[in-house]
Amino acid sequence: MQVKGIKRQIGWLYVFPAILILLTFLIIPFLMSFSYSFTNYNILTPWAKQYVGFTNYINTFKDPVFLQSLKNIAQFVIFIMPIQVGAALGLALIVNKKRPGNTFFKISFFAPQVVSLTVVSILWMYILNPDQGLLNGILGIFHIKPQPFLTSPKQAMFAIIGVSAWQGAGYQMLIFLAGLQNIPDSLYEAAELDGANSWQRFLHITLPMLKPTSIMILTTTFISAFNLMIQPMIMTQGGPQNATMTPIYYIYRTGFTDRQLGYASAMSVIYGIIIIIFTIIQRKITNAGGDENA
Repeated sequence: MQVKGIKRQIGWLYVFPAILILLTFLIIPFLMSFSYSFTNYNILTPWAKQYVGFTNYINTFKDPVFLQSLKNIAQFVIFIMPIQVGAALGLALIVNKKRPGNTFFKISFFAPQVVSLTVVSILWMYILNPDQGLLNGILGIFHIKPQPFLTSPKQAMFAIIGVSAWQGAGYQMLIFLAGLQNIPDSLYEAAELDGANSWQRFLHITLPMLKPTSIMILTTTFISAFNLMIQPMIMTQGGPQNATMTPIYYIYRTGFTDRQLGYASAMSVIYGIIIIIFTIIQRKITNAGGDENA
């Protein structure tokens, strides 16, 4: 019994750092944010903090910029998932075949993932510049008129979606590649003997065998997409006409630029609840598929 008690104490020593990090960076900040959301707390005048009840929450649902940011993030989530995951799977299928230069291509596809989001955003901001950008220069060679990628309300969010997919597909490619290499070659050989073509082998062997991997990647992509901030903050500053404003960026700007920490805290609580609801829905849909690894 004494040995079991010692082992249990040692186990808690391993868990304690994770609990401490969770308390420090998640639970305590959330509780502070929740308490501030009922006040008019301003960073510059903390001594003038007053209780305002649910005023911040009511104003949040009337705020056109916040409502627009919710539409923008919904658009981002809807498009980034098939584009990024589809690109990752396509790249994995390409580099999975044995051919010269595969190592170079794997490193090239993965390289954007290890580069800072700030650097990536600045790089693409210059590439997509409507006046002197590299991409418009290439379009000019083919006599295509310059495109306002980052200055058009219709194109700006899709530009950010493209940049985000380019930056994140390489990492997901490696995960898909690991899944592909775990599929036994005997399944493909048997299907080929039965007369199945490459598309049929992909549809009836590759996709079903990659289902657990795909679910994991879709889940992580779905959750991380709600945290979009750096790209629109650097590339478009939330514009044009708030077309790329996201909830995280708007909360940050309200709290630390406009100094309205009480109002920003109310928005963060509402947005956190929205993320939790959609995460639960997404998990229910995943579990409804009947996959034991969901």
